[in-house]
Amino acid sequence: MTKNSMRLDHVVLWVTDPVAAARFHADAVGLEPVRLTEFIEGKVPFPSMRVNEETLLDLAPRTFVDQMKMLPGAADSAGHPVNHVCLSLPAEAFDALRARLEHHGVPLSDIGHDSFGARGNAPRTFYFQDPDGNVFEARHYDD
Repeated sequence: MTKNSMRLDHVVLWVTDPVAAARFHADAVGLEPVRLTEFIEGKVPFPSMRVNEETLLDLAPRTFVDQMKMLPGAADSAGHPVNHVCLSLPAEAFDALRARLEHHGVPLSDIGHDSFGARGNAPRTFYFQDPDGNVFEARHYDD
């Protein structure tokens, strides 16, 4: 493994309804909401979901498109999800996530095997979408 001090801080997902998206990611995916109450109260511009102690998924309302002026063309990404975001979990949590998603009626891909990622080949993977069409991959590695 490469010894690199760089970490993934956050990924911003475009969503239609941040509260509904937060509920999906909390209930079906099992992520912890951050600043959801403050968002509902109008105190912050968007809620986030905690992936781990270092990484968040920010749930940006599509209405933010007019505020995307940090770079020329940045607003053009509104409504276009990334190809997918991959969540790496321990094997037991991987199985629990799949069961939770099935319980919530979320369509799932078949289980894939030996998919390459940041830690080498993962023995099992699967894909699912959130209600806004953002695609997620779940995987686990042998530890």
